[in-house]
Amino acid sequence: MSELTSRKSWQDELASLVEDTGIRYSGDGISISTPAFTTEAEPESFVDQVKGFGKAWGEIIIEFGKGCKDVAAQQTILTADSYIVKKIKGPCVDVSDRLSFLNELLPEDRHPIHVWPILFFVFVLSLAALGVNTKDVSSVPLVKKVYIHPPNATRIVLPDGRHLAYHEQGLTADRARISLIAPHSFLSSRLAGIPGVKVALLEEFGVRLITYDLPGFGESDPHPSRSLNSSAMDILYLANSVAISDKFWVLGYSGGAMHAWAALKYIPEKIAGAALFGPMVNPYQSGMTKEDISETWEKWMQRRKLMYYLARRFPDFLGYFYRRTFLSGKHGHIEKWLSLSLGEKDKALTEGPLFEAFWHRDVEESVRQGSTKPFIEEASLLVSDWGFSLSDLHVQQNCPKKGIFSWLKFMFTPEECQLTGYLGPIHIWQGMDDKVVPPSMADYVSRVLPNAIVHKLPEDGHFSYFFYCDECHREIFTTLFGTPHGPLNGTADIEQEKSE
Repeated sequence: MSELTSRKSWQDELASLVEDTGIRYSGDGISISTPAFTTEAEPESFVDQVKGFGKAWGEIIIEFGKGCKDVAAQQTILTADSYIVKKIKGPCVDVSDRLSFLNELLPEDRHPIHVWPILFFVFVLSLAALGVNTKDVSSVPLVKKVYIHPPNATRIVLPDGRHLAYHEQGLTADRARISLIAPHSFLSSRLAGIPGVKVALLEEFGVRLITYDLPGFGESDPHPSRSLNSSAMDILYLANSVAISDKFWVLGYSGGAMHAWAALKYIPEKIAGAALFGPMVNPYQSGMTKEDISETWEKWMQRRKLMYYLARRFPDFLGYFYRRTFLSGKHGHIEKWLSLSLGEKDKALTEGPLFEAFWHRDVEESVRQGSTKPFIEEASLLVSDWGFSLSDLHVQQNCPKKGIFSWLKFMFTPEECQLTGYLGPIHIWQGMDDKVVPPSMADYVSRVLPNAIVHKLPEDGHFSYFFYCDECHREIFTTLFGTPHGPLNGTADIEQEKSE
């Protein structure tokens, strides 16, 4: 009996052969017990997936390398009997014989087969290094950004309510013998004046130099409808506001010369004299001959010619070019910004650190307001109808017209001929290597204004004589004002100066 009970039942033997499912049979029915494990696997993490993916690709690469090795071992492409070796063996031997003389430069204990591959590898590596260095230097140019300085100008209020910013150098109003007002050129400001002039030189000649921002430039308010007439009025109001009771001199450099011309036309009674340096005139001036026009325009770059054409015909298009250059918020070279071609002395000057510091600061002040409007106005004024011709400034006699009525009037009130035009001195300095304002313009001025004195500078350009040249500045003042007498001292000097 015990033998029977110890023997396993057929159900137990079957369960030992298969996996335990947890199902048990009893006489009362089928019961389900809890299995000892679950059949659902845990989800694989992302890290495990990456590891598995990398492992699989590693195995693929290894197998691929083994295959390539087997293929290379079985190929006979580089054997002596292969087609490729037969074709290139002859040229290679010929080249080797021609270059064999280079082997004499190698050390005696070095075989050429070992040395030349190393030298070739070093040569290629050196070229690659040079290419990387060159690319790094040229692809990352140092561009200086425009910095707008805090306002610091002295300003006056004009009769129309606008503010005009100005800057003084030299002597004060009560000690100055000579007052000199200088409107600035295009893309400039009141900070320009006479670049690099020494205060000691101004005091020696008794000069008070006053520069101002044109409307819309620097810290001056824009003008709603600018003209050369309004420009002359601004100069007159400025002179009255800074206590200039007598006549004063005007200084015009480059494009700023047109404002000096306007002063000679509209307020001649207040102008003691004019000093002009590389003075611009309207390139479309009706009095210019074909030779004048040809000699002038051929000196300019195509881009500059385009700018003048747009300023005359389609001035609004200039804003696109201005926003991409000097109004872009970055500094650039003067040749690119103004489309200039420069002579040797001008290039040497403009590439120096002294000029660069001045140029950056002057441009920063000029573009302070960030508007294209004043620059478009200035360019349009230059090439549009000025409202007068330079020949109008020529001194000539204006006599009464002949006729019966003039004769009868002469019987009772004799009339004398009157001089018209500007009667004061006009001095012009013109560089003969000037490619910005060609010498042909000065020739035209001297022809229509015979009383103007032209000083030709054989070796100078547009900038070299006027910028940062102490000797030049002394020559200029000596030519204009004669022997220096220093500042006024007391009432006696003031009265003597007024009488003179």
